[in-house]
Amino acid sequence: MENYSIILFILAIMLGLSAIAERVKLPYPILLVIAGIGVGFLPGVPKIELDPEIIFLLFLPPMLYDAAFNISVIEFKRNIHTIMTLAFALVFFTAAGIAVLVHYLIPGMSWELSFTLGAILSATDAVAAMSITKGLGISHKTMTILEGESLINDASGLIAYRLAVAAITGSSFILWKAGLQFFILILGGFLVGLVLGLLLILILKYTHHKGNVAISFTLLMPFIAYLLAEELHVSGVIAVVQVGILISRASRRQAAGGLRVAYKSIWDIIVFILNGLIFVLIGFTFPYVIENIDHNLILPLIGYSFLICFVALIIRMARIFLQRVNLERAFKRKSIRSNKRALLNWKECLIIGWSGMRGIVSLATALALPMTLSDGSAFPQRNIIIFISVMVVLITLVVQGLSLPWLVRLLKVNPKHS
Repeated sequence: MENYSIILFILAIMLGLSAIAERVKLPYPILLVIAGIGVGFLPGVPKIELDPEIIFLLFLPPMLYDAAFNISVIEFKRNIHTIMTLAFALVFFTAAGIAVLVHYLIPGMSWELSFTLGAILSATDAVAAMSITKGLGISHKTMTILEGESLINDASGLIAYRLAVAAITGSSFILWKAGLQFFILILGGFLVGLVLGLLLILILKYTHHKGNVAISFTLLMPFIAYLLAEELHVSGVIAVVQVGILISRASRRQAAGGLRVAYKSIWDIIVFILNGLIFVLIGFTFPYVIENIDHNLILPLIGYSFLICFVALIIRMARIFLQRVNLERAFKRKSIRSNKRALLNWKECLIIGWSGMRGIVSLATALALPMTLSDGSAFPQRNIIIFISVMVVLITLVVQGLSLPWLVRLLKVNPKHS
């Protein structure tokens, strides 16, 4: 009964704060995180320990599916080079940059542990980026790049994380095998998503006249795709994204206008509730994480976390501005088939660079670290890695999230001319 009371309490906080967020002129994710931290420290409030498996299964599939369903396929294709650069190359550059910093900065952090922390914090979060940038008047192209990056980089970040943890727990790391495994995970996830997406299209073709049945199938499929892909040891993230894109394109052709509106209405409610719960729960985890850290280490670790955020931001800014230069050179050589709308201006680069918030995926992967190694010994530096991960998530959400609207206003972004 106590668990139900906690869930209802969190839902009440989430709904109440979401309602007043516009009045206090704060992005509602930031307000929810701050409120979650405050409530978590209240005496008598039970400490919440998030189960990573629940996060990956309950939150990730529907959020990814909804984002993929609503993304502009035309804009996605037009900016595919930029999206793939951010979703793959930037993820590995960020993981490597954080690993180098952490290895030489924090005592006791081996290269394997440093790369694990780098992998945890390498990918931006789709939920955070979309929730905070929504309503800021950012161009459709910029929003699509951020959405596309966040949809795909979850897969590359999680794969890098798995490889790093495997190296710590005793598995040997061989570069060419890691590369082959990465390719298989991505390709396998794509194929699972393709098969299930086509299956769902066939099902909807015969059930579109039965609205409740058709919508129920679309609600179930993201979870089925994620679970099946993970059971086959391929990328569940890529599988869900592929299903979402396929169903989005098919629904425009097959579904009646009223049915597509019903899809959107139901998914909007689901995403709104899950969004709110995610940010409140991120705040709730902070008191629990502090309990597991030596209090003498808290201030130094907070300092390390700010440095990690700074390095990650510099790497991101450098990569996106380099991408701008590369696109312009390629366009001049006429090696890019797309039109000039694929090019990036400096304002778009700044906004994309500053929008690299971390969120629930980084938190879940940190909490998913195994308690012990293969020989039964404790996983080294586990509590420190979790603490830094939570701090980086909070810093990027609060600092970058609060300042992003100010940056957009300062740049005087006009979506019609971006």
